[in-house]
Amino acid sequence: MTQPIELIATALFALAILHTFLTSQFERLAHRDSAHSGLWHFFGEVEVVFGIWAGLLLLSMGALQGGDAAVNYLEGLNFTEPMFVFAIMVIAASRPILDLCAAAVRLFARILPVHENLGIFFALMGLVPLLGSLITEPAAMTLAALMLRDRFYKSGIPDRLAYATLGVLFVNISIGGTMTSFAAPPVLMVAGAWQWDSSFMFNTFGWKAALAVLVNALALTVWFRKALTLTVPVAGASDDARRVPWLLTLLHLLMLAGVVFYAHHPVVFMAIFLLFLGLADAYAQFHQRIILREGLLVAFFLAGLVVLGALQRWWLQPVLSDMPDAALFFGALGLTAVTDNAALTYLGSLVEGVSDGFKYALVAGAVTGGGLTVIANAPNPAAFAILKEHFRDKTISPVGLFLAALLPTLVATLAFLLL
Repeated sequence: MTQPIELIATALFALAILHTFLTSQFERLAHRDSAHSGLWHFFGEVEVVFGIWAGLLLLSMGALQGGDAAVNYLEGLNFTEPMFVFAIMVIAASRPILDLCAAAVRLFARILPVHENLGIFFALMGLVPLLGSLITEPAAMTLAALMLRDRFYKSGIPDRLAYATLGVLFVNISIGGTMTSFAAPPVLMVAGAWQWDSSFMFNTFGWKAALAVLVNALALTVWFRKALTLTVPVAGASDDARRVPWLLTLLHLLMLAGVVFYAHHPVVFMAIFLLFLGLADAYAQFHQRIILREGLLVAFFLAGLVVLGALQRWWLQPVLSDMPDAALFFGALGLTAVTDNAALTYLGSLVEGVSDGFKYALVAGAVTGGGLTVIANAPNPAAFAILKEHFRDKTISPVGLFLAALLPTLVATLAFLLL
């Protein structure tokens, strides 16, 4: 029987989703109403939306069931994913890691017989998302977003290109992590329960995803080739003449690898993260600003999603279990846009006695829909936080993102259903 608190949680979850579509309106109010601009700007931050409504859920739970029930509920949740995304995002955004990746991207671009901007853009949209299968999707998203920001967004690219790039990036990151069993959050949720290893993932999902990623990246590069060719990079902190010592870069790579390897052990990866902060402070001359604020906002967003999402099982699980395999792919694709693909696959893994077709349709649909909204895939808020300053009114329209992600989502759909 459905409990009152579950109904309240679902109502608040729906309001939180609606709130994400209104953030641009709050930002406009912030510019018009100087007396309350700080409040409107706070409500206009997508990263705080789910935290706000999660707080209201806890207050409601405390009022209905008592403060101890709210505390016990909170302590019974797993916040490993928000903590991991925070740690990996900050480390991946450090200058030694970025400089190494930027050098590799430039080297690749020089090999291609095209304008340097086109080669770099194609690498950022096609190869870096596939790298997410090794360094995890949040790290790949952070690297791609930061390099896109510094190379293209800071130059003031047209709105159409800005949104198209974001839509393709979100979709490509969501499907690009499926070549292994440990890099994509929705895959992690089912890999153990269904005994899926990296070999299975590559043979069943990975090569199809890789083809879709490259098609999306190539199509976007060709379509906007004129605007990309005319883009002139803006000089900034990343152009610092001092080269990072190779030993410092190696230490950063080892810490990044350590956080990835111990992704399921927050005590270990947070200890590594604290070591990183100490090292970054000791060699501050070789670092840009550490993106702690952006990382914390993203972690807060995901933590709020965990608090609200945990009480959606009462309606999500029956919906998934009642769908035939043929319809489940599209059902999962649509539900991902308003839930979070990792939460969706986790709930699907709890359904007993499902067929292989059910498993494939659920995961394929969940990762395919991961680019449609900012909440659809855990790494999306990371790019959102990094790039939003370079959109009109310093906010990203949810409708604009959804429309921009439709075509790359269609390409991914065709890859998973027809290949």
